[in-house]
Amino acid sequence: MSVAVKNPPDLASRLVNGVLSIKPLADFAKHQARQMMIKRAEKIGVPWTKTVEQLQLRNWETDLAKVQNHQISYPDYYLTSFHAYEQGNMSWLAAFEVESAAYAVHAKLWGGTNSEGDAKLRQSYHDVLKVEISQTPENILDLGCSVGLSTFALQEIYPHAKITGVDLSPYFLAVANYNSKQRQANINWVHAAAESTGLKDALYDLVSICLVCHELPQSATRQIFAEAKRLLTPGGYFAIMDMNPCSEAFKKMPPYVLTLLKSTEPYLDEYFSFDIKQALIDAGFQTPSISFNSPRHRTVIARV
Repeated sequence: MSVAVKNPPDLASRLVNGVLSIKPLADFAKHQARQMMIKRAEKIGVPWTKTVEQLQLRNWETDLAKVQNHQISYPDYYLTSFHAYEQGNMSWLAAFEVESAAYAVHAKLWGGTNSEGDAKLRQSYHDVLKVEISQTPENILDLGCSVGLSTFALQEIYPHAKITGVDLSPYFLAVANYNSKQRQANINWVHAAAESTGLKDALYDLVSICLVCHELPQSATRQIFAEAKRLLTPGGYFAIMDMNPCSEAFKKMPPYVLTLLKSTEPYLDEYFSFDIKQALIDAGFQTPSISFNSPRHRTVIARV
């Protein structure tokens, strides 16, 4: 079963793209999207503002120095503005807000209005992993790990596995490292691009990439698929959890909501038109399985 959307953007989407091509309107849309998330978070009991203020009080230079790789050359696609931040993920504010944002964005996935939506989403992903992956993985790689939400969730279901988290933002990794200390979690954090990690061949029996592909141009996604295949052991699994372009929720999304969403996700059209099944086959994986794990998300699992 393929869930790719191969058609070009429809009229509503093209109109939204036209609006967002005008910088003052794009800036306004990004501001509105950000304020909407903060308001939703605070309404459901997530202390967004207070959390940011507390994190800003720390001196993060030592944390940053522990994880930062100064030899990295950042790809152009990563340095663009997204998630309502002019510097994308390359800022402390983005790192301080990402966890609260996840709680806010996923709050209404199942029709509720509380902060448990994010945990339920991740659990739904892990439920698919447990069904599809018969043997418990011993070495796990979490690509695009951000501040560690997906990494810590993987550690909870595979407590005896060695886990490595890779992210391109040193600010995210500094916060992830801090969070792991608070949790007393033993995780190896690596500052690298997901498409060029520098890690050894055939080292992992599970590579996971969670809620990342929709933030990428198709060219980068294809490179990541190739890198994942290189990193996996024979018979290893590559698991992807992300938006489901075929979900009714996206098909019925009002134009103004689509405008706000696209203002923070510049590669969304590329993601929604991406044939993920064929791209994985082209990268050398077996035909993947595709499961719908939330009203708006899918889990794709491919094997070497």
